[in-house]
Parts: sequence; C-alpha cells; structure tokens
Amino acid sequence: MPPPGETGEEALYLRFLSEKRIAVVVKLRDGESVSGWIEYFDDAMIRLTREDKPNLFIYKHQIRTIRELARRSGNRARQENNGSAN
Repeated sequence: MPPPGETGEEALYLRFLSEKRIAVVVKLRDGESVSGWIEYFDDAMIRLTREDKPNLFIYKHQIRTIRELARRSGNRARQENNGSAN
C-alpha cells in the first residue's frame, strides 16, 4: 500500500520556519533560487519576505526545494561562546 499523500508534516515545518523567522533558500523548478524568510503560507503558496527586495508570493507547485540558511537560536550563541572561551 502506498504511503499517504498528506502527512501534515509540511505545514508543521513551514509553521516552524515562519515562527522562528529562519532564513531559507527556495529553489524553484526553473532553476532560480531566492532567499528570505517565510512570513505566510497556505495550501497553495508561500510569502517569502526579503530584505531590500520586493516580497514574493510563490506557488508551491513552482518550488523544488526549501533549504534553511541558518537557525537563529540560543544553541548557536552558546556554541560560539564556548568556542571563544577555549
């Protein structure tokens, strides 16, 4: 039996990226890449907010991949502080 088409994990992941304002690179099916953070999403599209550039509404069927650039978290700051103390 094939796996279910919808697991709900996509929405959870996009919500996580949006709430944490994690910078992402969105690679489109035509090969172009754009970066920013996901401010809004629904079943059909995402809104990619970019600094110093127009914001984009991208249909999900145009997206090949979404990759995190870096997570803004306390873990990174702790790692950097621990590295500089050594």
